[in-house]
Amino acid sequence: MPTGRTKPWFPVKKLGYGVGLPIAWEGWLLLSVFMAAMALAGLLLPPLVFALSAIPMTAAVIFLAYVRSDGEWRYRNGE
Repeated sequence: MPTGRTKPWFPVKKLGYGVGLPIAWEGWLLLSVFMAAMALAGLLLPPLVFALSAIPMTAAVIFLAYVRSDGEWRYRNGE
């Protein structure tokens, strides 16, 4: 699903599965907003509501990282 038409926000890992730290300011912004939202939700919400709200927030960040990565997500062993 990653496209070559847009500037990637995350690089795919050279070892393992998924992406690494952001390589564009948009990726850093996404990661910062996610961490702030998780911290705020953890402080303000009861534990069960926090757990239920953390699932869609995390899924959204994973989806955006997948869409805005610079390559196919697959396991890599350094070759």
